[in-house]
Amino acid sequence: MLSTSFEYVLPVIRGIQAGREYYVSMCPVRLLPKLLPLDDREVPAELRTHRLVNRNRIPEITAYILNNPKNYTFSAITASIDADIKFEPIGTEAEGRKIGRLRVPMDAKFTINDGNHRRAAFELALKENPDLGFETIALILFLDIGLEHSQQIFTDLNRYSVDPDTSLNILYDHRDKTANLVRAVIKKVPVFRNLTDTERSTLSTRSGKLFTLSSIYNATSALLVNSQDIELQQQVELAVSYWNAVSSYIPDWELVLQKQVSASEIRQDYLHCHSVALTGLGEVGGSLRSRYPDDWQLRLAGLRQIDWSRSNPDWQGHILSGGGISKSRSSVSWMYGYIKRFVDG
Repeated sequence: MLSTSFEYVLPVIRGIQAGREYYVSMCPVRLLPKLLPLDDREVPAELRTHRLVNRNRIPEITAYILNNPKNYTFSAITASIDADIKFEPIGTEAEGRKIGRLRVPMDAKFTINDGNHRRAAFELALKENPDLGFETIALILFLDIGLEHSQQIFTDLNRYSVDPDTSLNILYDHRDKTANLVRAVIKKVPVFRNLTDTERSTLSTRSGKLFTLSSIYNATSALLVNSQDIELQQQVELAVSYWNAVSSYIPDWELVLQKQVSASEIRQDYLHCHSVALTGLGEVGGSLRSRYPDDWQLRLAGLRQIDWSRSNPDWQGHILSGGGISKSRSSVSWMYGYIKRFVDG
């Protein structure tokens, strides 16, 4: 990758975007620190081309690399080159004109437009696992035409970036044991299997679903907080038995399942399907199963005595505030205590 004439020689594919040339290369991870040095200088924001590196994020990304050496995944690092470069195609026709070598002087200035944290995490990971140095990451290289253009690249790359919904992350995350567990539980609890939106954490007014995957994840995590030392399948069975028992004491869920009433109507008029109630139910379940391992299910009969309607004045100032439903930790704690009075008397 280094030539004898003091230049980098990068194997690249040349492309055209917005009328300008750019290049895509595969960079060995071991060369990232040398090719793309981090700039830690205190420079005013208006003179930088990217956000400051958040050092608190780097250990987390590094751990992700080191803990998943066979299946980590990263998108390309995007950088600008401020130097006189030379592209040498391998041919003169068709695809041969697009593939070749990019000669970059070793004193060229590389500016990372997107990927500073990935690059810093790789440098840290290399210290613990030098074999990573023989792997590669894609580089997208633009020709730098000044500070203003580099700043615009950063803005454009992040302009339409949207974090995936929490529910969708849970649905697609196969490394998280709790996510795997919750997906298994949902399949075995009829009201969850048919009435859970697995893509969105906020339901639209017209949604035909009662629950979100993220709310069931949080509620089931609360339920199993004291059961982490048992086998995964046992945790699944425990959670399935609990949520099936709960659903038998909240008949509104069954009415929606049987299409006798709309999900939107139940969500609008009652609280038992909202995340604050589900998490409260999960925490109550964890407490009941620990204290009453033999008759916890009988105690759930007290759920029938709860007035779950929004018109219940007990909710005001604790769960309902300003016309909306609070999801705060204090509201969940209050809900836990409220439900507990009915089932643990």
